[in-house]
Amino acid sequence: MRTVFRVLGAVGLVLLAGAVAHVVSGYTTATISSDAMRPTYTRGECVFLERIEAGEARRGDVLLHRTDERYGGLAVLQRVIGVGGDRVAQRTGEPVTVNGKPLDEPYVKDGDPSGAAPAYDVVVPEGRLFLLGDHRANSNDSRYFLDDRSGTVAERAVLARPLDDRSGLVGAGLTALLGLVVVVGALATEIARRRRPPVR
Repeated sequence: MRTVFRVLGAVGLVLLAGAVAHVVSGYTTATISSDAMRPTYTRGECVFLERIEAGEARRGDVLLHRTDERYGGLAVLQRVIGVGGDRVAQRTGEPVTVNGKPLDEPYVKDGDPSGAAPAYDVVVPEGRLFLLGDHRANSNDSRYFLDDRSGTVAERAVLARPLDDRSGLVGAGLTALLGLVVVVGALATEIARRRRPPVR
């Protein structure tokens, strides 16, 4: 019986350590520090994100990225409008177009996809992303860096994207909790066994 509880304790430790390692390596959080992504995300809001690899970003994704030469090296949250090979263009007061087709953007603040930014017409280099904030009138995004590779950001600069489905995070949490319960149970059983008076 003693061996059984030791094995259970070891299994519990493995479950607990594995779940914690999965959460630490696979997820992160960010606190929104500006109004650039309103109304999707508001200042002060804490966002849960999943870490992703370069090349996983898709049009429409909101991404956390960090570029040393922009924003003082701070990580920022912006939306992918164009990927490598896309032609992204906009005239003041008109919708953004991607490869000649107007982009439907129900997420932009006040229904204004322009925000009075200067007109632009760029082709996104391969391996890079054209990113905009959802509050176009209050977002310092790709439109304002057009002289630097059409304002784009390297895919490798992407850190994470907000979680649409938290089931993986919840599952990891439940696994960690199960591991903790098993460890505590095995430990409590071992303590009780040692305190038990010897049978004569």
